[in-house]
Amino acid sequence: MPSRSELANAIRFLSIDAIERAGSGHPGAPMGMADMAETLWNDFLKHNPSDPNWPDRDRFVLSNGHASMLLYSLLHLTGYGLTVEDLKGFRQLHSRTPGHPEVHVTPGVETTTGPLGQGFANAVGMAVAEKILAEKFNKDKYKIVDHHTYAFVGDGCLMEGISHEAASLAGTLKLGKLIVLYDANSISIDGCVEGWFTEDTTARFESYDWHVIKDVNGHDAEEVRDAIQRAREVRDRPSLICCRTKIAYGSLKFEGSHESHGAPLGEEEIAAVRENLNWDHPPFEIPQEIYSAWDARTNGADIQQQWEEMFRGYEAEYPELAAEFKRRVSGKLPRDICQVSDEVIKQMQAEESSSATRKISKKVLDKTANDLPELIGGSADLSGSNKTLWSDSLPLTPDSCGGNYIYYGVREFAMAAIMNGIELHSGFIPYGGTFLIFSDYARNALRMSALMELGCIYVFTHDSIGVGEDGPTHQPIEQLSSLRLIPNMEVWRPCDSVECAVAWKRAIQNRNHPTVLALSRQNVQFQTRSEEEIKGIEKGGYILRDSEDSPDVILLATGAEVGLVVRAEKELQQKGYGVRVVSMPCTEVFDSQSPEYRSHVLPGEVENRLAVEAGASGLWYKYVGARGKVIGLDRFGSSAPKGDLFEYMGFSVENVVHAAQEMLSDK
Repeated sequence: MPSRSELANAIRFLSIDAIERAGSGHPGAPMGMADMAETLWNDFLKHNPSDPNWPDRDRFVLSNGHASMLLYSLLHLTGYGLTVEDLKGFRQLHSRTPGHPEVHVTPGVETTTGPLGQGFANAVGMAVAEKILAEKFNKDKYKIVDHHTYAFVGDGCLMEGISHEAASLAGTLKLGKLIVLYDANSISIDGCVEGWFTEDTTARFESYDWHVIKDVNGHDAEEVRDAIQRAREVRDRPSLICCRTKIAYGSLKFEGSHESHGAPLGEEEIAAVRENLNWDHPPFEIPQEIYSAWDARTNGADIQQQWEEMFRGYEAEYPELAAEFKRRVSGKLPRDICQVSDEVIKQMQAEESSSATRKISKKVLDKTANDLPELIGGSADLSGSNKTLWSDSLPLTPDSCGGNYIYYGVREFAMAAIMNGIELHSGFIPYGGTFLIFSDYARNALRMSALMELGCIYVFTHDSIGVGEDGPTHQPIEQLSSLRLIPNMEVWRPCDSVECAVAWKRAIQNRNHPTVLALSRQNVQFQTRSEEEIKGIEKGGYILRDSEDSPDVILLATGAEVGLVVRAEKELQQKGYGVRVVSMPCTEVFDSQSPEYRSHVLPGEVENRLAVEAGASGLWYKYVGARGKVIGLDRFGSSAPKGDLFEYMGFSVENVVHAAQEMLSDK
């Protein structure tokens, strides 16, 4: 039987060899964390490599994702179907072993990590999801949801501000099945961290009400095992296990040095490490007895089979709950949710409400959420302003996770990353709110939502200078355009209640990319529509008003500015011009339509086009063309009542009419 050090060395040398072959990578971290990983994966981790999506598996998150070869080595050794050839393809085009772990690329990877600290927050989200599902579905005899979330983090993860935000909330919510192992090697890229990271990390986590286990030798398997066992026994607090380790453990030249962080060791040093650690096997060669000791497939299949037997009993006794559980973890929407959404759209059309779209959004939630039990909401301390707290919302509390709403506190970045973790866990559709201007705080987690193809819903209200007196610090200018630049993300800025209901319908259906709902603080003008025009909303851009003959000018707008251009259209018509009004609530969806449809809405022969949006103007030139104009905002706002501010910034009927006439007279 191989020793524990030999099992850990298998991780080290697969990592070393793959990084050397690739000519790039981060060998120091896998070498330093190998003993921690061996102990966790062989002694505790509940998983089945033959079924990476088994619902009750433990989740493992490598937050310091630059150590990706640690994870790939573990997946290869335990039997996830990752081959030696896959390891040899590390960091190469189209390989299953990219430079940082990617959730939809490699079987067994639970989340895409790399931006430090976000994996930590994802793990918090996974632990939240486990706790809510357990409270919802478990019965005395049937613990069908009963798993842990484990995360590895490094010094860099804990320096990032998001770790503070997420750890604080995790302690408040008493996430007792979240266990974080801290690779405390005191090294980051610039060198020894004592020059820039001297806080008492254990005291910080204790202040968050975490269970903290200090001063564990991360290279002593028995110490690590004892610490994990102690952490598992604490169910009313998350646990942080502080493991002292040496980066590049086993290297006489690089052990304890930042020089091993981000570059291969080199052939000469690799040979020295092999000799130092008594590893006399060629590159990528693992003895069969070590493979056999690592193989988790038989044990994993047995554990899953026991769970499935329990679930059959649960299904017989609680058939409705069992069916609901299977539906939710599979990601399937309720069968009638599209019908519910369509009914809400009809109700919005009949009500003809001219409220702010943030208020309309709450109405849509009130009418929809009860038919979508997987919906879990929240806000970063702006529930009343974002209108995200729908009528039957039940908050999560430290002692009860039976609710469907999370008070995230003033933690925008953590909120978005925790939402990613909740979505990754399965069983939920998370939505979370803040002001559009503060989407900047959450920006990288929004990008990760899109990169991981997650269906999170972001409710960003106070979407323009309509914020008014709060002034330029709270008035978004570039945010709409910057969010529209993120691939695989839909940004909806509805102009009224009907478009808002359609946007929510689309957001619910979008299970492979995130949706932003940019909503107004101020009231908007309701627009009457035909059935055909309502159908056009789902195409992202459509003809809202049109002239009898070919139009002389096309006015494009989004959000509250649609009402403005509709009023301008009437004046232009009175002056004898043919006007088409195009509402474009979602440019991404419009751009995905057929060329024929886009040409129908924006015919090439009509060169006079004017776009109006209370945000940065640059994006709109691709729609208005060389002869077109844009009334937008390419400067910061001011503190003033919204009516005065819109007038001052050029968002008036008079200015729209004047700009359109200028184009028409120049022709």
